[in-house]
Amino acid sequence: MLIIPAIDLKDGQCVRLRQGRMDDSTIFSDHPVEMAAKWVEAGCRRLHLVDLNGAFAGTPVNGEIVKAIAEAFPKLPIQIGGGIRTAQTIEAYLKAGVEYVIIGTKAVKEPAFVTEMCRAFPGHIIVGLDAQDGFVATDGWAEVSEVKATELAKRFRDDGVSSIVYTDISRDGMMQGVNVEATVALAQDSGLPVIASGGVTDIEDIRRLAAVADQGILGAITGRAIYEGTLNVAEAQALSDQLCQA
Repeated sequence: MLIIPAIDLKDGQCVRLRQGRMDDSTIFSDHPVEMAAKWVEAGCRRLHLVDLNGAFAGTPVNGEIVKAIAEAFPKLPIQIGGGIRTAQTIEAYLKAGVEYVIIGTKAVKEPAFVTEMCRAFPGHIIVGLDAQDGFVATDGWAEVSEVKATELAKRFRDDGVSSIVYTDISRDGMMQGVNVEATVALAQDSGLPVIASGGVTDIEDIRRLAAVADQGILGAITGRAIYEGTLNVAEAQALSDQLCQA
């Protein structure tokens, strides 16, 4: 199970939001490439980037920073989300060295787009499902739909999606613990590998997730916890490796 540090980009800075609110952000660095280097040096095996401005704008805004990080660490798999709604954007990110692109809002509003992109870019498409009380949110979490995350995930089961990034909005950035039960349920219902996101607080959250990794949990994205020091990336990956090999 991968421990995946998150770098959320807003106005060129590395920030963390609380429950996805752009007006409730904490700036952790003015130098995202240097921040990426910190997590690479800690031994991370994948990075999770989010273009927060892009998520609201519907088109990439911090694309040059994403490209700079990908160029700085060419051997590190990078996944990027936020404002990815066209084939041209996906192609540009992949050419820049990004390994995976995360389709969120567009996956909810136009599920057929995911099918088309999986055909066009096989092995590179992740679907991001952000849920509030089990229902999918879109447009940078500004809107909550009437679509259940589990039902939508099933829709993509046979499309060739690499994995699902599942975020529990109510816990994101709140340091309240990860929603293990909902994450496992999504993996089991969809039959797809799931990356947990939202609420990872400390090593005990990693222990709880690693204990059920064999039920379809590919990784855990962590943001505020590693920036505020309640979770150590190297220790978390070492524990995950130990438990998953046991």
